[in-house]
Amino acid sequence: MKIYVDADALPAPLREVLLKVAERTKVETWFAAGRYPRLPESDYVRCVAAGSDFNGADDWIVEHVATGDLVITADIPLADRCLDGGAAVLGLRGDFFTHDNIKNALAMRGLLEELRTTGEATGGPAPFSSKQREKFINALNRFLQKKR
Repeated sequence: MKIYVDADALPAPLREVLLKVAERTKVETWFAAGRYPRLPESDYVRCVAAGSDFNGADDWIVEHVATGDLVITADIPLADRCLDGGAAVLGLRGDFFTHDNIKNALAMRGLLEELRTTGEATGGPAPFSSKQREKFINALNRFLQKKR
């Protein structure tokens, strides 16, 4: 099992959590972004600069992820693609995307995107909170314990 992180929009508090988890569990953890993410050297942390293509990091993750891997992302279309590839997908707010909930998430994303293009102010996501960080850590730890 490997962990793949969509690092382009990863909140700094979660980056620190994932670095510690990689060291503690000795699970190979890949941080993929458009530009090379600056992270400390580690035997378990890998970084990849996927280029400036619009979905470069997403495409790289989809090409490398395998059944049983974990993908961490807030990108709903990427989550859908990774679920189709057999991976588990954890959102940045501590909820897992599943085959049962991904289509609703895609539909809501499409609706909000349509509202934005018509000039409707949708506000965007709430700021990342310490409660969400805690929820993310708990979900990640439960997943890793099940895998062991």
